[in-house]
Amino acid sequence: MTDFIRKRVVVTGVGALTPIGNTPAEYWEGLISGRNGIGEITLFDASRHDCRIAGEVKNFDPHEYMERKEAKRMDRFAQFGVSAAKQAVADAQLVINDLNAEQIGVIIGSGVGGIKVLEDQQTIYLDRGPDRCSPFMIPMMIANMAAGLTAIHTGAKGPNSCSVTACAAGSNAIGEAFRLIQGGYAQAMISGGCEAAITPLSLAGFASARTLSTRNNDPAHASRPFDKDRDGFVMGEGAGILILEELQHALSRKARIYAEIIGYGMTCDAYHMTSPVPGGEGAARAIQLALKDGNILPEQVIYVNAHGTSTPMNDPTETAAMKKALGEHAYKIAVSSTKSMTGHLLGGSGGIEAVATVLAIANDRIPPTINLENPDPECDLDYVPNTSREAKVEVALSNSFGFGGHNVTLAFKKYV
Repeated sequence: MTDFIRKRVVVTGVGALTPIGNTPAEYWEGLISGRNGIGEITLFDASRHDCRIAGEVKNFDPHEYMERKEAKRMDRFAQFGVSAAKQAVADAQLVINDLNAEQIGVIIGSGVGGIKVLEDQQTIYLDRGPDRCSPFMIPMMIANMAAGLTAIHTGAKGPNSCSVTACAAGSNAIGEAFRLIQGGYAQAMISGGCEAAITPLSLAGFASARTLSTRNNDPAHASRPFDKDRDGFVMGEGAGILILEELQHALSRKARIYAEIIGYGMTCDAYHMTSPVPGGEGAARAIQLALKDGNILPEQVIYVNAHGTSTPMNDPTETAAMKKALGEHAYKIAVSSTKSMTGHLLGGSGGIEAVATVLAIANDRIPPTINLENPDPECDLDYVPNTSREAKVEVALSNSFGFGGHNVTLAFKKYV
């Protein structure tokens, strides 16, 4: 695809359900105020687990967005995805009807899908036999159902897909949606990520891999990216959705424009199932590809919303990747990990972090990395510690990396 035929793509709507707010406005206020969303797990009895803390979405009522019968036939991850998508469509004031439905699509990523339904049905199978399993088990469990149900609930009949690239899934979804509009295959896309994997089996699996924080007596300070005293990530849940729209289509209906999406870089480490390649070579290439795709120089980047998981391996590796990709300018860029407040939404993280990045551009304010009290010597960039910062954010990046070696960087800029 040559540059001269590419269509420009802008963000005209956002939706967010997060551990620090159930609307984009609440989420943004939580981000800039440095609100902690981590606490003791209430979704189930976690007393037998080594890790007993998570970033849960509080006071979520799916019936605000759908009928009770519909909600009952969805796993929590799909409820999040559909609800955040409806928020975003409403925010964009995007009317989907018979005239445009085939030009509006959906791509929503999820790393795990309906694991709660799978666990529940396995219990029913063992206790009561195969005949008592729900006929809705499979459609409730499969990871593509958030995208499919969003189309059903909004009427979007255009391209529809689901990225399942672990913790890069939400960012891959946005990147692929961007490509579809650039190439003229859709006028608008509903895209992002959702996850609801705070379940007994999921928690046990991550804990067995020794990836989770066990700071159970101090959950408010458990997620601490780039801090020397970090001991693992904290699971989160929720959804983040963007409405991406072809520029002329957005202008023709006088839509509000939050930002322009200009670049998408995607690579693979081809190294290890769960560990990043030492030195961050794969992540660095994703950043470089996003810059090249957006025709921007490292010196133009003002802010990076880091993957920043609060794990011993990710944080120094991502820091090295940013230095490799951005050179000396890396030391002049504001970097923050909003996972310090929300926890790690796995496949949903790229969605809510893209929302955070877009809102940082729109509001000229950079969210902080909270709990950064004792910086790791290997993590020596400007991580906007503990307090948000005013800055004219012209160009910003959002990084997402996932098990399997998936690396994604999205590039956004202020629309002019």
